[in-house]
Amino acid sequence: MIFAIFFAFWRFMQIITLIPTMGMLAYFVNGYVQLNELTPNYILVLFIVSVLALAWSIYTLFSYHRSSANATFVAAVDLLFVGAFIGAVWALRFIASADCTSISRGDPYDVSFGPFGSASVATWDASTDKTCAMLKAAFAFGIMNCVFFFVTSVLACLHGDRISSSDRTTYYRETHSHRHGHRSSRSPHSRHSTHSSHRRVYV
Repeated sequence: MIFAIFFAFWRFMQIITLIPTMGMLAYFVNGYVQLNELTPNYILVLFIVSVLALAWSIYTLFSYHRSSANATFVAAVDLLFVGAFIGAVWALRFIASADCTSISRGDPYDVSFGPFGSASVATWDASTDKTCAMLKAAFAFGIMNCVFFFVTSVLACLHGDRISSSDRTTYYRETHSHRHGHRSSRSPHSRHSTHSSHRRVYV
């Protein structure tokens, strides 16, 4: 039960962060397609990884019972996605040092306080580069999903080890009870055979 709660929570976190990532990168892919140009690798790689990771997260979340039975396989796939996101983030690493927002000082204006005088108030103008901001957000979401998929991989691995240990214990108990029952069923027969062998027949 605890595994199900934690696993579902981190899967929801992955889906919540992957949907906007896929949407923002799809905007860039569509723009390059309309211009009949090749999409840069640093956008295309993260876009493909995000689409596959989103599909995998939704599938394993809504088919939880099957995922819990194949916990080791789920852990391996999640670990592969960790490596894929690390590679995608590495390809987009140049955006980390980019300054997407510029702040400039605007024209001051005077505020009158009547008989108490007036004051000059400075204004500030902020402009944000949309392309830079979207790529930086996708970069941040990629880093977050590296952590999220690593957590779900560890959870699934621990759950798989627990299931394997439980199966081994059940198998041992069933084998032990089977042997004990087999010995009990053989005991009267063996005693009867021994008793019969000691009988003598007189004519």
